[in-house]
Amino acid sequence: MAETGSSVPRRQLGRLLRQAREEAGINLEAAATTLEWSRAKMYRLEAGQTALRTHDVNLMCQLYGTSADLTEVLVSLARESKSRGWWHAYGEVVPAWFELYVGLEAAACNVRHYEPNLIPGLIQTPEYMSAVFETKPGRTPAEVAQKVALRMERQKLLTRKSPAAPQFAAIVDESVLHRPISDVEAWRAQLAYLVNAAQATNIKVRVLPRTVGPHRASVAGAFVMLDFPAKGTRPAEPSTVYSESLTGSIYLDRPSEVETYSSVWETLWSLALDERASEDLVAALIKETYDD
Repeated sequence: MAETGSSVPRRQLGRLLRQAREEAGINLEAAATTLEWSRAKMYRLEAGQTALRTHDVNLMCQLYGTSADLTEVLVSLARESKSRGWWHAYGEVVPAWFELYVGLEAAACNVRHYEPNLIPGLIQTPEYMSAVFETKPGRTPAEVAQKVALRMERQKLLTRKSPAAPQFAAIVDESVLHRPISDVEAWRAQLAYLVNAAQATNIKVRVLPRTVGPHRASVAGAFVMLDFPAKGTRPAEPSTVYSESLTGSIYLDRPSEVETYSSVWETLWSLALDERASEDLVAALIKETYDD
């Protein structure tokens, strides 16, 4: 993989191969011996430090007895890990049922989400999720329900005990809070959930006031920053920036890219109302729903 490209698919490939090996009950030494590789090479591959050929991935999958679906995903990731600039279009290269982002999110110890258009997904209510998913033409009620169930499953990471839940911080543009869904009761419940969720010690929510003029993120749109923990002797994986569009999603992890977004985040965090003032604003908006 070219050094200028994202290492995200390579890192995810290494993580999934390590999980597959462990689930098969094969230790690192035994796998290296069977594949006729050095232990050091196995370590580098599983740490996402080295690109893998699709042929080698198939050999490892045969050894570990992985399913056909998972093998397809791993081979696809091996192909993508050689790309210079990695763009993931759902359902085209990696099967639609597999979302790379979900795996990264679950592995993160710190998640920061800037959202100028919607309530962030990890703090949405089911009713709000449904309203969002229903905006796609032709989506059936059953498909909407499936999307909602998957997102609710993702939300469990904020309350999990082991591994410890990640720290989650969200900056929500005030304009989002003035863009209700049609069901008034459901909208009121969503606003209340914003306040209630933020009572958890690992969750912080700030509102960026409408009075704030153009800022550094104005041309960028929504983004998520993911930081990862070190595990044992393994160094922490590089922080990753994720953003999506109508046709796909992009992952950035070069130091200069992450630094740019980190700087923008700090600017937005300082411009936003603090947590207490943000709660007061949301509470006032809830009251307005009763006065209307």
